[in-house]
Amino acid sequence: MSTFFELVQFIGRVMFVFLLIGSAIGHLTQTEAMAGYAASRGVSPAKPLVQISGVALLAGGLSVLLGIFGDIGSLGLAILLIITAVQMHAFWKETDPMAKQMEMVAFNKDIALAGAALFLWVYFHYDAVPWVLTDALFSAY
Repeated sequence: MSTFFELVQFIGRVMFVFLLIGSAIGHLTQTEAMAGYAASRGVSPAKPLVQISGVALLAGGLSVLLGIFGDIGSLGLAILLIITAVQMHAFWKETDPMAKQMEMVAFNKDIALAGAALFLWVYFHYDAVPWVLTDALFSAY
């Protein structure tokens, strides 16, 4: 693989985890505010689950970014993002049009990121992934 494509691939990984690591930092530094929102969406116990999801986002993001068992990190992110989309952004339950639109955007963002994470899960199983610290934890072949 040429150096140019290796660089582009790495930049893509950086761009993918940028939002996730930023969100993790928010979960861990603004726990009370996020727990209030999570509680309003029916999540209980909200505070510990916000903290756990923050750690999971950080661990998964760093796993993908650094290529440390990127297969497990990306699969974990995909699962977390799907759960978050359904639990936290259930736009179909909203009656206010503005709230419905905001939740639909957040739902779609999480589903799109989950799709990208699933793509990365498969991608990390191939030896063509440049600039990683470890190989995949589980081999696809």
